[in-house]
Amino acid sequence: MYLIVIGWIYVTLMMAVAEAASSTGTLLGGIATFVFYGLAPMALLVYLMGSPARRRAIKAREAAAGQAEAASSEPDAGGQPPAAAEGEGVAPVRKEP
Repeated sequence: MYLIVIGWIYVTLMMAVAEAASSTGTLLGGIATFVFYGLAPMALLVYLMGSPARRRAIKAREAAAGQAEAASSEPDAGGQPPAAAEGEGVAPVRKEP
């Protein structure tokens, strides 16, 4: 796809140079030719042709985030032992008076 874009940009650049170098043409006409026949249509084409790839990347990113969220929501996923509440048979450690 990029080969077509590069080729079209080259063709429109040559059209713009011919417009600017012509005895009846102007530099502004050459710039307008390049922008409106070359850059704008190719930018639109690349954007539209790249949308399926962007959509796939977003779905893959959301799936990876969903898997990471599911893994972190498992109990004791942090690797730390559970803290015992007071009064459950485990006496607190204190200094003797």
